[in-house]
Amino acid sequence: MSHDLTGAPAPPQPHPPTPGPVEEQRPGLQPRTVLLLLSLFVGVLLVAVVAMLPVPYVVLSEGPALNTLSAPGGKPLIEISGRQTYPTTGGLYLTTVSVLGGPRPVTLPTVLRAWLDPDEAAVPVEAVFPPGQTAEQADQETRQEMTDSQTAATAAALQELDIPVTVSVGALVSGVPAARVLKTGDVLLAVQGHPVTGYSSLRSAVTGVAPGQVVAVRVRRNGSEKVVDVTTTKDQAGQTALGVVPRYAFPFTVRIQIDDIGGPSAGTMFALGIVDKLTPADLTRGRRIAGTGEISPDGTVSPIGGIAEKMIGARDVGAGWFLAPAENCTEVVGHVPDGLRVVRISTLHGARQAVEAIAQGGTAAASLPTCS
Repeated sequence: MSHDLTGAPAPPQPHPPTPGPVEEQRPGLQPRTVLLLLSLFVGVLLVAVVAMLPVPYVVLSEGPALNTLSAPGGKPLIEISGRQTYPTTGGLYLTTVSVLGGPRPVTLPTVLRAWLDPDEAAVPVEAVFPPGQTAEQADQETRQEMTDSQTAATAAALQELDIPVTVSVGALVSGVPAARVLKTGDVLLAVQGHPVTGYSSLRSAVTGVAPGQVVAVRVRRNGSEKVVDVTTTKDQAGQTALGVVPRYAFPFTVRIQIDDIGGPSAGTMFALGIVDKLTPADLTRGRRIAGTGEISPDGTVSPIGGIAEKMIGARDVGAGWFLAPAENCTEVVGHVPDGLRVVRISTLHGARQAVEAIAQGGTAAASLPTCS
């Protein structure tokens, strides 16, 4: 018997096996990628190392500006005892420069920042420090320069006020003829009959005398006076000189108290502060005047460094006027901050006259010489 199988169900089909967990395959780093990452790491490392290496530059920026007529906390910066002093007003500000680098090296990022900052300057280290100078030597030199500037400022100020100063032989220049007849400690009383009352009178006494000529020098030695013949010589500037390093004895005490600031450039403002305190008239009449300049005992004002940064410091303490050494004028032009007027000076006497003209105002102040 036959059967029709057309509508019969299909025979069951076997099920495929259930797949198990499949481990994910991660492709490895390509050699090119590894090389790129390694190069990037080495590059970053080299940049970091270079950034930490010292560079032969010095960064200059404004330092503190201090009023020589007063001081923070009410303690005067200049104290005078043994002589009558007079009240002062206004301000005579010495200006300073902050110096980074040199014996204490700076890194490249510090120098780059200074190049981008208009109020800072980066200069080669040899422009500021002698080759091979250590940090200790630099500190010692600037401290000695500050001490010498205070002595010179006092001598110059007293000369400006016609107050006699005793000048003696502090030392003798090596090899000069004077070493055969003068001794350390000799008090210089007169040269060629001209009384020695300060450094300027000592210099003027040999003016017109050719180096190598003999001059009569009256000295006081061990309490007695004598006249010795001294053969003159040349100083470093080529001028006639006795060949002595002078030492000064002042008729009263001038004490300048200043910390953490070195160098010779405050001398002119020290001298003006001493003159103001010893002068019955108020020198500034309440004006704020800043300035700078190394000073010699004869009152000569010499150029200094960092004047652009010092003018910024003057502006920031509210000074309207700035006294600048004449030989610094090329560095002044183009760097004067807004609101500051610069007067060029070459002597303490000229600086004093400038302060008096500024205090007077009007045409007297307007006609003062400036840098151009």
